[in-house]
Amino acid sequence: MGSYLLVALGGALGSMGRYWTGLMAARLCGESFPWGTLLINVLGSFVIGFFAALTLPDGPLPASANVRTFVMVGICGGYTTFSSFSLQTLALLRGGSAPGALANVGLSVMLCLLAVYFGNMLGGRIGIGR
Repeated sequence: MGSYLLVALGGALGSMGRYWTGLMAARLCGESFPWGTLLINVLGSFVIGFFAALTLPDGPLPASANVRTFVMVGICGGYTTFSSFSLQTLALLRGGSAPGALANVGLSVMLCLLAVYFGNMLGGRIGIGR
């Protein structure tokens, strides 16, 4: 039961962060392209890659399974927005913007893979207490 509570609490925090980030991106960039969702997914990919490497048992800052579950499943799971990405991509297609839909898919996949890679590399290189 404890791990479910950790996921629920982390998910609530991640969801609130996602909502705020989406609002800020819409205010700054407009709503003609899902910039907020793209940003959220890239940031979430970076954080999960960074935290995964940083908190491995032999990593720079080992963390318990509960802490990893709270952050990686709860917060990152609540923060990232693959379902929103999919719906917005479909809306771009249905709205006649196949180039926009392809850009959203391409940018999301490339930038999120790069973000998780760099986050993982950075998290693995931090030498806290070594």
